[in-house]
Amino acid sequence: MPENAERPALPPQLVLYQMAISHYVSRALHLAAKLGVADLLKDGPRRAEELAEATETHAPSLRRLIRLLASVGVFDELEDGRFAPTAVGECLRADVPGSSRAMVLLFSGIRIQDSWKELEYCVRTGEPAYRKRGATDPFAEIAKDPAEAANFDAAMADFTKLAAIAVAAAYDFTPLRTIIDVGGGNGALLLGILRANPHLEGVVADRPDVVERAEKEIAVSGLGERCRAVAVDFFREVPAGADAYVLKHVIHDWDDERARAILANCRRVIPPSGKLLVVEGVYPARIDGSLESRGAAANDVNMLVATGGRQRSEAEFRSLYPSASAVEFEPRGSNSGSM
Repeated sequence: MPENAERPALPPQLVLYQMAISHYVSRALHLAAKLGVADLLKDGPRRAEELAEATETHAPSLRRLIRLLASVGVFDELEDGRFAPTAVGECLRADVPGSSRAMVLLFSGIRIQDSWKELEYCVRTGEPAYRKRGATDPFAEIAKDPAEAANFDAAMADFTKLAAIAVAAAYDFTPLRTIIDVGGGNGALLLGILRANPHLEGVVADRPDVVERAEKEIAVSGLGERCRAVAVDFFREVPAGADAYVLKHVIHDWDDERARAILANCRRVIPPSGKLLVVEGVYPARIDGSLESRGAAANDVNMLVATGGRQRSEAEFRSLYPSASAVEFEPRGSNSGSM
């Protein structure tokens, strides 16, 4: 077929088949990220045998894995049999700006994969998968594994660094003096805002184990004189003393009851002239098959499975805010960042 020829539409049965096997790519992508294949290709194309030696894997099998990822545009298979990363594959490297390696390890990793095994339970009960295991807080489970917790932080920070640039550009922080980032993780959003606004001071407020990691990031950033971290349970209280509060990808982690509790605790401490900045994806009013709506729908179901939260439309956000003005809530678990 000529390169410029239009490909015929796939039969619907084949479309469904490709959907059914999409987890093949997800698992292959996770293993390639875990093995550091893209990092091994940073100095130029290499053969599967070389990559297998470096990763202590079976060369013919590794070649098959990389060819699967080449079929979806992650790697290129050259005519001489060597492999090279594409622009997409370069993002699997750990040492590049805009790296997505931590994100891949998180979302195609065993914890989320195992949670999705319980999709039927979630759909039948409306409860997240961790409730079936008898757990009360998904973030507390992650915190039990330091390596997993560190990768979770890194994945959230990769997303948040880009969001910080957008937020700093979209909102005028000039009238403000102090910001508290509630559920701010390792501080990536707040540090990005502070870099863009030298007059600001800020506080990262999150659970104790997260604060320890945030303090390290703050120290490395060189912004320690303008930024600090404090431990909180945002279902119980939010620190006072700021003229602006930020919730970035926090509300979507929780059902309406818990979301109202977080918002109500923020409302109690915000001064009359203060601001609450909620940074969230807005669910489109209608799912139309576009990449944007597909991503929103996928994230919405992942919130059901992984945290018990949900994506919300503009109308649902508008109805949530007034109902959070006076809420009494009995916490059932601790808080943390985003997924």
